[in-house]
Formats: sequence, C-alpha cells, structure tokens
Amino acid sequence: MAMSKSRTKAFVSDIDQIRKRARQNIDDGAMTAGYSADRAVVVDMLNQALATELVCVLRYKYHYYMASGIHSQAIKAEFLAHANEEQGHADLLAERITQLEGKPNLSPVGLLERSHADYVEGKDIVDMIKEDLVAERIAIDSYREMIHYVGTDDPTTRRVLEGILAMEEEHAEDMNTLLEQLGKKGEPAPPAPGKARSAKRG
Repeated sequence: MAMSKSRTKAFVSDIDQIRKRARQNIDDGAMTAGYSADRAVVVDMLNQALATELVCVLRYKYHYYMASGIHSQAIKAEFLAHANEEQGHADLLAERITQLEGKPNLSPVGLLERSHADYVEGKDIVDMIKEDLVAERIAIDSYREMIHYVGTDDPTTRRVLEGILAMEEEHAEDMNTLLEQLGKKGEPAPPAPGKARSAKRG
C-alpha cells in the first residue's frame, strides 16, 4: 500500500510540472517542451508526403476522366473514390504541418520534385491501374520509413502516418484486384475517342 501512495505522489508531482510547463511559451500552441522530435525535419517530411498525396489526387482524377471501355464504369468509380481519399490524406497532413507551426507547401511549383510518386497518365485502362498500383506501393514504403523515423518522438504524427499507411495498403489491394479482374475480362480498352493523349510525366 505504501508503494501505491508513493506512486500517486510522484504522479501528482509530474502533473504539477506539466501544468507549470503548459503556462510557459503559451504562444507555441500545441508545441510544448515535451516535443522531442526534430520539428523542421518532420515538417519537411510531411510536406513531401503532402506533395505525394496531391500528385496522387491529380493522377487518379485524370484516370477517372479518361478511363473507358466496357468495364470502365466501376473502375472510374474506384478511381474517383481513391482521389477523394488521397485528398483527405493531404488535408490531414496539411493540418498536422500547421499544428507543428510549419507551412503546408501547396505550391504547384516543384510539386513533382517534392513528391515521392510520379504522375503518369497511362495509355489505356490497364496501364492506368498499373501506374496507380506502382504509386501506392511507393507511398506504402515511404510512409513506413516515415513512421520508423518518427518512432516515439512524435506520437501524434505517427498516428496520422499509420492511418494513412493503412488506407494506402487498401488502395494497393484494390488496384491489384482490379488488374486480376480485368485479366479475366479481356481488357484493356483504349481511352475514349478524341481524348487520347500521349503518356507523359507531368
């Protein structure tokens, strides 16, 4: 019982210290003295992830508008859903950057250079799915490395990254399933007439 009382007193003492620290540098908002990660590195890392998500939004949107073929409607819906989810990831990252007193880099200038994933249009619906799958696999490895870097120094950022990683893994499985299904249905189908564009890296 005595040990329990000792632990209680020590914990209360810690709370007093937390209250004291909370009143210091109050203009720092969510950034308290207990934050142990390198904030500048984390913000830069998150801005790279933000650029990656924005490029993925644009690529999925392009694929949504350009996909055609007998089986394209269900695939177009998948592309659009993924585009919206990637935008949600971008919003989460931008919000976390501002919480860390950084600035989300939303400039189109240098977007591809900051992004880990490429912007590849694809020449037909199968090629589009393959490019999306490649991009998701890149994102998965990138987020795993970010999570490993953050470790226990920034639990909030880690949770954000882990949540996004889980969805990117789902996206990769979705694209892989689509490829398997199309293989059985005899696709590919070319882009819609009059809309064909040469594949390029944006």
